[in-house]
Order: sequence, then C-alpha cells, then structure tokens
Amino acid sequence: MLQTSRKKTLLADLGLFYAAAIWGSTFFLVKSALSGIDPVVMVGYRFLIAGIILALYLLARKQNILRDLKKGLALAIILWLLYIPQTIGLKYTTASNSGFITGLFVAFVPLFMKTIFKRTPTISEIAASGVALIGLWILTGGLKEINIGDLLTLIAAMTYALHLLLSDKYMKQGIDPIRLACQQFLIVGLLSIASAATFKLPFGITTASALHITIFLALFPTMTAFVIQLLAQKITSPLRVSLIFALEPVFAGLFAWTLGGEQIQLHGVIGGLLIFAALILSGLPSKPLTKR
Repeated sequence: MLQTSRKKTLLADLGLFYAAAIWGSTFFLVKSALSGIDPVVMVGYRFLIAGIILALYLLARKQNILRDLKKGLALAIILWLLYIPQTIGLKYTTASNSGFITGLFVAFVPLFMKTIFKRTPTISEIAASGVALIGLWILTGGLKEINIGDLLTLIAAMTYALHLLLSDKYMKQGIDPIRLACQQFLIVGLLSIASAATFKLPFGITTASALHITIFLALFPTMTAFVIQLLAQKITSPLRVSLIFALEPVFAGLFAWTLGGEQIQLHGVIGGLLIFAALILSGLPSKPLTKR
C-alpha cells in the first residue's frame, strides 16, 4: 500500500514537472506570436480548441458535461482573469519580467491558504516559499523598469494562486478533472471571444507562426498540462504544486540554453538550484505555524 502511494506521488510529481516545462516554453513563444494575433483573441482560440476536443471526448463517453458547472464556472472566471492580464501584459513587458512576476504566485499561495482557505501552512512550507522567491529573483534578474505590463502580470500571479488552491479543493472533493477542465476551457474561450467582439478586436491571424503557436498552446500548455495538473492535485499538496510550478522560468532558461542556443548563465544555475532546494525543503516534516 505504501509502495502504491509512493508510486502515485512520483507520477504526480512527474506530471507537474511536465506541466511546468511546457508552460516554461510558452513565454517567448506567446510574445513572438503577438505580432500576428490579438492577445485576447489568442486566449479565446487556444482555450476553445482545447475545450471542444475535451467536450467531444466526454460526449463520446456519454458523460454529462454540465455536471458541477458552478465549480467549473468559478475556476473559469479566475483562469480568465489569469490569462487575459498575463497575455496582454506580454505586449508591454519583457518575457523575463513576465516569468518572474508570474512566479510570485509562490508567495500568494501560503498567504491565501491562511486568509481565504483557512489552512495554516507549516514552517517548512513558509521557508520553502521564501527560498523559491529568492531563487526566482536570482534566476530572472528581478524586476526592471516596472510598467503597465508588469502590473497586469501581477494580477495574473494572484489569480494563479487562487486558481491553484481552488482547484486543489475541488480535486480533493472528487470532482472529475477532465470534465472540470473542459468546462473551464470552454467558458474561458467564450468569455475571451465575447470580450474581443465587444471591443471590436481583430479576429484574424496574420502570420503562419502565430497560427502554429496558437494550435501548440491549445494542445499542450492548455489541454494536456491543465488536465495533468488537476489529476496530480488529487494526491499532492497545493504548496508542493506551487513549488514545482515555480520551475517554469528554470525550464524556460533550459529551453533557451538548448534549443535557443543561448549561453548558460551562472545566475540561472544558482536560481534554479535554489528553487529545487525549496522543493526539497517543502517535503520535510514540520509543525504548522501557530501564534505564540
């Protein structure tokens, strides 16, 4: 029984590492694609494609897509408030700034755990969040020339933490992860398309690169990564999930050093090692942080 539990935990961690890696590859891809597609329209297309694929899968299995719709709607609104500010923000800020500020969700997770979800984080979890933030700062170089794009991305970081914690709550209640993901994707996609229509944004995709990147975003960072996240959250703590996801900029750096041909930077190695150290620290036994 213990061996089975360890195996499930290992599989969950590997799935979360995959999600962090695939999301880490998206910052520079999205920024390059925005020259050929409006950011709100891009969010709409990528989520609608992913949602339709999952809806067809669920219908083929004769499952009720509308079951637990209120939970799906709550998560979808938070997810929409994550991706719209982050994607628009990338038009005005650098990919590195966006990566670092999005990574600040690591700090919001224990804060929201305590204030909103009434769960007191342990001392080791608080320490792990602090170490991860230091690693993120060293890895990305911190903030440079704060602008409107950075402030929009900060909203994304806060909603990122909320989405992670609320997803954890629903997964622990036994909600079907594929149905919940499908509902979120369809609602986020429809909200984005409706917003684009309201503000008369261009729906066209003017470059082949933007089209290919949008399809890639729909299939991998959206559909597969989010479903894997929800499956993993059935057995993994929300803070551990957040620390693995803090590896996004680490993977972004690895992609840049390998596929992008960039030189390995010492600060990137140090920052990445600190985030890994935080992940190990989060797994150490510790008592809840209580008032004296």
